Amino acid sequence: MAALESQKLTPTEETEVQQWITTSERLKNSPSDISILDKLNSHLTSRTTLLGTKPSKADVAIYESLAPTVKSWTPEQRTGEHGHPHILRHLDFVQNSGIFGLNINDADKIKVDHDEVLYVKPPTDAKAEKERLKKEKAAAAAAAAGGEGSITTTLVDRTKAAAEAVKDAAVEAANKAAAAVGATTEKPKKEKKEKAPKPQKAPAAPKPASPNLIEIRVGHILKAIKHPEADSLYVSTIAMGDEPGYEDTTEYEGQICRTICSGLNGVVPLEEMQNRRVVLVANLKPVKMRGIKSSGMVLCASPRLKEGEVDDHKGPFELLDPPADAKVGERMYFEGYSGEPEGILNPKKKIWETFSPGFTTTENLEVVFDGRRVKEVGSETVGKLVTASGGVCTVKSLKDAPVR
Repeated sequence: MAALESQKLTPTEETEVQQWITTSERLKNSPSDISILDKLNSHLTSRTTLLGTKPSKADVAIYESLAPTVKSWTPEQRTGEHGHPHILRHLDFVQNSGIFGLNINDADKIKVDHDEVLYVKPPTDAKAEKERLKKEKAAAAAAAAGGEGSITTTLVDRTKAAAEAVKDAAVEAANKAAAAVGATTEKPKKEKKEKAPKPQKAPAAPKPASPNLIEIRVGHILKAIKHPEADSLYVSTIAMGDEPGYEDTTEYEGQICRTICSGLNGVVPLEEMQNRRVVLVANLKPVKMRGIKSSGMVLCASPRLKEGEVDDHKGPFELLDPPADAKVGERMYFEGYSGEPEGILNPKKKIWETFSPGFTTTENLEVVFDGRRVKEVGSETVGKLVTASGGVCTVKSLKDAPVR
């Protein structure tokens, strides 16, 4: 706590800390005030601490006010659809982090089951939300205008009618004058010149058949939970270098993230899916998996099936390891093959289905594309999966294993 007291804060941060301490006093008197809890939970949605990432005595004040009540919260109050999961996460961080110097005995801590998540909020469709707000704004403007519209319309119509009458009278007077002096001579019509046909653009050259049409990136799993509606799926929140505002992304702990579902529940331990770097396919078309939209695919290696074997999905499975110096969001590509990633892959073209049989590991545990397994590329090159700096993607132990 002494470290927090000596911490330097800006005047704005000091003011915010005092505001949160006032809120903590209100919560101490009314710890079940839903309006305060909702605002606090919303504030913590994309923040680790009340100030964002900087710890302060305000975090401790909120913990001391809420901890006695949160200990008795039901699972629905904690992580249900109308619960306050971000408050629970924040209090768990405060009671376990040495930064705050609370030194709470395990018996006195809030008991938190990280696997117990009753509700996962689907990611917001940014495009649909923008369209909805636009319609609401237009409707509000129309309502505000009220009866004013009819007056304006009438005035416009009158002005148009008057202008048309003046124009018709002028035309009629001109015709009469021309008839009187016999000046109604017709001008010879100009011959129209035939336009030369425009040269047609040459059709765009077809893109080369290449595994690099598939966009592969380095990602960082910030958290993973079990899918609430599917026993075989995990739901992961993954930072992978997207720009703010990119479609189907959300902000989590200050980073732009995608939600990605993977069928690894039961074959990869949940703890291995927490806070680790992975390799992903970034340009697959988003699909809903049991109610949750998934916007990518986590790549893994698994043993190659022998002839006649049935794929029972029992594994073992190993997550791919990106190069140690690779940055989150950095693109990876297969050496020896040209081509750039397409946008979102068109499922009808079956690009993933065509090239993925060539994704494999070697005796040296390196991930490669083996052109001998995909006749469409017209090459027998075995190209390593690398970053621009030359770092190679690897696996822990599976040799000659398909990657999918």
